[in-house]
Amino acid sequence: MLLGCIGDDFTGSTDLANMLVRGGMRTVQTIGVPDAPLADEVDAVVVALKSRTNPAPEAVAQSLAALAWLRQQGCRQFYFKYCSTFDSTPAGNIGPVTEALMDALRDLPGADFTIACPAFPENGRTIFRGYLFTGDTLLSESGMRDHPLTPMTDANLVRVLQAQTRRKVGLIRYDTVAGGAPAIRARIAALRGEGVAMAVVDALSDADLVRIADACADLPLVTAGSGVGLGLAQHYRDAGLLPAAASAAVMPALDGHAAVISGSCSVATNAQVAEWLRTRPGFRVDPLRLVSGADIAEEAIEWALPRLADGPVLIYATSDAASVKSAQAVLGVEHAGHLVESTLARVAQALVGHGVRKLVVAGGETSGAVVQALKVSSLRIGPQIDPGVPWTETQGKPHLALALKSGNFGAVDFFAKALAMVHRP
Repeated sequence: MLLGCIGDDFTGSTDLANMLVRGGMRTVQTIGVPDAPLADEVDAVVVALKSRTNPAPEAVAQSLAALAWLRQQGCRQFYFKYCSTFDSTPAGNIGPVTEALMDALRDLPGADFTIACPAFPENGRTIFRGYLFTGDTLLSESGMRDHPLTPMTDANLVRVLQAQTRRKVGLIRYDTVAGGAPAIRARIAALRGEGVAMAVVDALSDADLVRIADACADLPLVTAGSGVGLGLAQHYRDAGLLPAAASAAVMPALDGHAAVISGSCSVATNAQVAEWLRTRPGFRVDPLRLVSGADIAEEAIEWALPRLADGPVLIYATSDAASVKSAQAVLGVEHAGHLVESTLARVAQALVGHGVRKLVVAGGETSGAVVQALKVSSLRIGPQIDPGVPWTETQGKPHLALALKSGNFGAVDFFAKALAMVHRP
């Protein structure tokens, strides 16, 4: 196996798997750490964890367990995948997990150094002089500043990462990246000489991602968003480790009903929910009603079931930033999140039990809760819906088409576009 990947949430893991499939790599995504070797012959495997917002020690333990399993599969290179908006808190988890993985790989030559590059230019995530932009806006001035769990108020990634790690953090600037892989490798050597162990890497285009991947081909560990994965796939092909032609993923047609479950409160998902509600039905889950003891899950299920025969339905807890903060003030951040996730997961279980076979889930935490509730163990990656979001097919039962969408991704008509690809009325 060429590449073993550890994703810190389920939607982000699917995003990376999508990139690898686009690059022609046979890829399987597992939900959590498997308890047995893979049965299929693949080029890459992505172990999807739900560790992004866990306490750092838990995230480290889960990541090390994933790494140990990946090493047993014979992977030649390892990849720690986090969000293209570098979602984290001052305590982690990106820095602590990266440190732990480097320590665990110290028996491998070159494991004393790694990069950090969440850039995803196709989705507007670029890094310039160490600052992360979403489109034309600094991360700290984007909607991510109001994220309910991991608000990002500093766009300087060197500063953000340095606060999370004992190792020294440096920068590989855009002008070095423009010089190609030899210039990047030379900069890595110079940084090593200065005692730097992690370096944020500027990236403004997909061509930059390819240069970065070429330069990092000999590093045992790469940490990045999904974008560098596309560059690594191209590097493996150029090195003769993959066939010359990329294979397109195809989803089988599935009978059954369709639904959308949305827990993300990102700006993008708010717009997608609003677009859906212009012409289609939706049921809103109110966190404040949950705490009062009302059985909102049962209300949502009773609302949805008679409507499924008429077409896809939406169950959503998506709200604007002010509403989210109001609920958190009453319930607490963690309790509010848990109430919503568990409610939406219960709704998803019931819908699948009543014949839903095409399910779109918006939000990383929500996707994790839903996939775990449905006891999905692995996913085959299908065709891309929008950049960073593919359809997937569950392996085993229940047999479903799942689209797990990061809150920030997708066009305004994402829900309808996704279902149009797989839904047969």
